[in-house]
Amino acid sequence: MGVPTTDTQVELKGRRQETAAIDHALADARIGASAVLVLRGEAGIGKTALLDYAESQARGFQLATVCGVESEMELPYAALHQLCTPQLEHLPHLPAPQREALSVAFGLLTGNTPDRFMVGLAVLSLLGGAADEPLAWLIDDAQWVDDASLQVLAFVARRLQAERVAMVFAVREPAHPRPLPGLAELTVPRLSDADARSLLAAALRMPLDPQVRDRVVAEAHGNPLALLQVPRALPPADLAGGFWLPEGRSTESDLERCFAHEVRALPTDTQRLLLTAAADPTGDTRLVWRAADLQAIPTAAAAPAEATGLIELGRRAQFRHPIVRSAIYRSASVADRRAAHRALADATDPDLAPDRRAFHRARAATQPDERIAEALEQSADRARRRGGAAATAAFLRWATELTPDPARRVGRALAAAKAAFDLGALDQAHHLLADAETGPLDDLQRAELERLRARLVHAQVRGADTARRLLTAATRLKPLDTALARETLLEAAGAAIFAGRLGRGAHEVAHAARACPDAPQPNRVTDALLDAVTCWILDGHSASADAIRRALRVARREQSTEHGGDPAGWLLLSSPVTPEPLAPEVWDDDAWHELATGATDLARRAGALAVLPLALTHQACFHVHAGELDTAATLIGEAAAVSQETGSTPLLYTSLLLHAWQAAEQQVLDTIEHGIRDVLARGEGRALAIADYASAVLYNGLGRYDTALAAALRVCEHEDMGIFGWALSELVEVAARAGQRDTAQQALERLTPRTRASATTWAAGTEARCRAVLADGPAADELFQESIEHLGQTRISLQLARTHLLYGEWLRRHHRRQESRMQLRTAYEAFTRAGAAGFADRARRELAATGETVRKRSVSPLAALTGQEAEIARLARDGHTNPEIAAQLFISPRTVEWHLGNVFTKLGVSSRRHLHEALPPAGLPAGV
Repeated sequence: MGVPTTDTQVELKGRRQETAAIDHALADARIGASAVLVLRGEAGIGKTALLDYAESQARGFQLATVCGVESEMELPYAALHQLCTPQLEHLPHLPAPQREALSVAFGLLTGNTPDRFMVGLAVLSLLGGAADEPLAWLIDDAQWVDDASLQVLAFVARRLQAERVAMVFAVREPAHPRPLPGLAELTVPRLSDADARSLLAAALRMPLDPQVRDRVVAEAHGNPLALLQVPRALPPADLAGGFWLPEGRSTESDLERCFAHEVRALPTDTQRLLLTAAADPTGDTRLVWRAADLQAIPTAAAAPAEATGLIELGRRAQFRHPIVRSAIYRSASVADRRAAHRALADATDPDLAPDRRAFHRARAATQPDERIAEALEQSADRARRRGGAAATAAFLRWATELTPDPARRVGRALAAAKAAFDLGALDQAHHLLADAETGPLDDLQRAELERLRARLVHAQVRGADTARRLLTAATRLKPLDTALARETLLEAAGAAIFAGRLGRGAHEVAHAARACPDAPQPNRVTDALLDAVTCWILDGHSASADAIRRALRVARREQSTEHGGDPAGWLLLSSPVTPEPLAPEVWDDDAWHELATGATDLARRAGALAVLPLALTHQACFHVHAGELDTAATLIGEAAAVSQETGSTPLLYTSLLLHAWQAAEQQVLDTIEHGIRDVLARGEGRALAIADYASAVLYNGLGRYDTALAAALRVCEHEDMGIFGWALSELVEVAARAGQRDTAQQALERLTPRTRASATTWAAGTEARCRAVLADGPAADELFQESIEHLGQTRISLQLARTHLLYGEWLRRHHRRQESRMQLRTAYEAFTRAGAAGFADRARRELAATGETVRKRSVSPLAALTGQEAEIARLARDGHTNPEIAAQLFISPRTVEWHLGNVFTKLGVSSRRHLHEALPPAGLPAGV
């Protein structure tokens, strides 16, 4: 934290609410809980003083502090390393994947790039293992903490519950993008006039004319640092004559101007020493003095600066306030800044800190220099291996700027654009692509540029036009790099699937894919998936069923081998088209279950949170159809939380289906209403199909068949992969119930070739039920029983329950009351157990019509548990240890232990072995 210049009580005048919040956070950590607080406010508002207060009150705590530095924003894990250093003695006790990830991130080991969320899990475990006494982490100027550290700190902060940790952040506003969203926060306001006058009087310790005082207070706008610093920076004569701040300038600019005024009054050598310290992001006093010696700055230059309180040169170089550093650096001339960076580069050991040396050499450069550019490129490679996406992009961007040869500059600009895209800095990536485009691009580079530009557009506006853009890129790549061309075509096919009815170009993509030759070293997953989707687009479901089944077999085999040790890359490549919607397209519930579950496990083990939300959503969709709505809700909640961590947009498809089966009509309507505008703007037609299908299911369950029919008809206007077959079966039932028998018959005729080609028990059971709905007499009886037999062998328990319901309704209409009760009771119990409230109530009403009284029952034994408690309970029931559960759910073992205590209390059990009795089994075939 900064070095105080006045009594702490003076600096904290008017901050009773803020100090109380800090006291509460520290008290929580002392009693065994955890607390997180984000202090937000403008420059000089008192955030640093509040962190100093927290530090003074954290008696008995393990304490670690860090202050973000603007020039250090792109050095990966710098801040996190500083915070974790006192706890690194516990590093050997972490699970091996976590230990390796953290060691590579901190440069203690070399290895593959660690996913930053695996690093976050390691930090959670580190904190849990070090919590014999409470711990406080205080992070000032968090908006300038390096991106890798800030993401991990946010990840950890959201998961702290029972680790005895207090984390307090200070964020200077406005900050774009706004860091640390979703955490408990407190905006530090400007002081009232009364508090401002009190602070000013205490700071000056001299009489001040009331009119001058009021003008100072008015023009400081309640900013404490302005009140403390501006009078100090101006001579008494100026104060006596009045006080003026230029209009139209920010408080930060005013404060920097005042600090710069104070610095300019110091000797020249002292100013040069201060600039050298300001240009060094590490605060390493020994490095500053080595650089000072290279500039012939005498040691005596430090005394005037320390006498003013601007800086303290102890074990670390600490400025009075972060604004002091930026004021010194920004007010210096470009030539003086370069001289300071040049000296710091020369004083930095090239073997111990090559990246920092490259950073300073880049800042010192006056013209393009290939040696510096090459060093920066090497630093980018090291940053990539450590998982520093922001640093990778920054080093490559600087390397591009300093490359003299135009051809090399193009290559580095493309690499920098790719790194910026991976980082999510899309505007920066666009600018770098524009830079690359001005150079001498060869054919391959131009094709790669077009592909990246298309992917950028897809990231920003997913849907209608993306397939065509990717197709153009693939066409350019085809004669140059066949493997990359086929990957791009697969991306284009995935984009076409998402665009659905609002897109165009699916057939052009498929024709291009069919004409594209095999790569010299084929990628089995890419080729199998591309062949399957191409066949489906051009030849239809029946002709493509074999190719889809073959693709699913390859995907299952490749997934089990983790694709050569690169599970994250495999997931990214395959996620547009498998396991959803390819497996449901051929009604293959076994492949769907294996691929969806395996993808989630793979993403968790790899720490691949960029793709984990999509994997969780696919798995949740399977669990919805398997009648495990509680499990689905937990997975959807986890996907939403991880999406928030990564800044990605969550898919709402499975939430819609879940709400539909739960008969949560208002939630379905709200989701559709709020999401439809974005969907239409993006051109994401698949979302429209899901919305209509969910509506059909919802209103079928509620018995509003005309509304369900209208929705089902809308879905069936376009053939969306993985949805269309479900929609046809829904249409058969609701059309029949709405008295539209011809419509139901036509839907059955369209459905039958699909179910026959799929040749699975799920498909056969669905077709038999649809035929039974339209049949009469003994034929209907036999078809319902055939449907039950087939669906009973699948995991799709909700469809089995629906057959029992329809069969029971049919039996009741044919006056076979006893038999109907058996079918209806089976349906009612299955729907109630699953939480499918609409269909459960429909079954209950039918049972009542037979004369049987049925009381409404609690939907699930998991209803009393939160989503996270339910997931932890299931994993504990299945034999996972606390560390294993923590690793899967990205929380600490201590938090798992705390949640299990709540689970035992809510379920009325005393140990893990009783969870088997308290919780229903999951994942079994419907008839088991």
